[in-house]
Amino acid sequence: MKNIGFLSFGHWTPSPASQARSAADVLQQSIDLAVAAEELGADGAYFRVHHFARQLASPFPLLAAVGARTSRIEIGTGVIDMRYENPLYMAEDAGAADLIAGGRLQLGISRGSPEQVVEGWRYFGFAPAEGETDADMARRHTQVLLDVLKGDGFAEPSPHPMFPNPPGLLRVEPHSEGLRERIWWGAASDSTARWAGELGMNLMSSTLKEDESGEPFHVQQRKQIESFRDAWRAAGHDREPRVSVSRSIFALTNDLDRAYFGADRSSSDQVGYIDSMRAVFGRSYAAEPDVLVEQLRGDEAIAAADTLLLTVPNQLGVDYNAHVLESILTEVAPGLGWR
Repeated sequence: MKNIGFLSFGHWTPSPASQARSAADVLQQSIDLAVAAEELGADGAYFRVHHFARQLASPFPLLAAVGARTSRIEIGTGVIDMRYENPLYMAEDAGAADLIAGGRLQLGISRGSPEQVVEGWRYFGFAPAEGETDADMARRHTQVLLDVLKGDGFAEPSPHPMFPNPPGLLRVEPHSEGLRERIWWGAASDSTARWAGELGMNLMSSTLKEDESGEPFHVQQRKQIESFRDAWRAAGHDREPRVSVSRSIFALTNDLDRAYFGADRSSSDQVGYIDSMRAVFGRSYAAEPDVLVEQLRGDEAIAAADTLLLTVPNQLGVDYNAHVLESILTEVAPGLGWR
């Protein structure tokens, strides 16, 4: 068995060719797609976070709304850029959304991706401390968040509070028990995957990673997963970690599928530079269901992960994306033993 969910970047553009022409369209359609995915038997609804872009940005109102409209499906992010986050305020928002969803949040966080604007986190009121990089700042924010989510009191109560306080130091409220164990780190390198394992975060590995060996993407990603699990075991955590990988996978079952994605049949890994890092970008998969089964059987990283997130073309609308998910769940996943 393998958990299968979708990952939406939430693009919108005021174009007649797009089914998502405004931010309102994207938000409403994201909720509707999560509901449809749950009805189809998918396991997760995940959303990308990008600031200063015509995409999904502030995740917690959306996560809370999805949580209120669904009852079973996991709800998550992939990923929240921690350079932009106040960890305590984030803990409040996340706790509230998780309680609304009944403990189904799976929060993917990370240093973040290339930005729309120069040092956008400065506009949000954040700056690296002396001697820090922006990546260091993201990891510092992350460690504060992880500590706060434990639920221990740390703030000295006022001697003259407006409302009565419980005894002892106070914690951020609302607190959602167990959320600390459902934080995932989006790692682009083996070293940050190990760091996530040491801190007891789950691992979220995307459709690109630092090219550290020149090997095929899925092989490098599988080795990254192994490195993460080695670090997890060495740290002595008392639960099993989770690992997700993201892929663009399209079963070509009708003429519309072939029109949209038939050209991706010959897709292959690509190498390029992102934030001055040499990165390898994983291929897309597009083929008839029986061909997909054989292709995916050879993907070592998918085999190593417990969760597969399918990137969806959200601008094609809810109905078409539900069809994309249904095709994978019913015509591909059973052939691989995932269903």
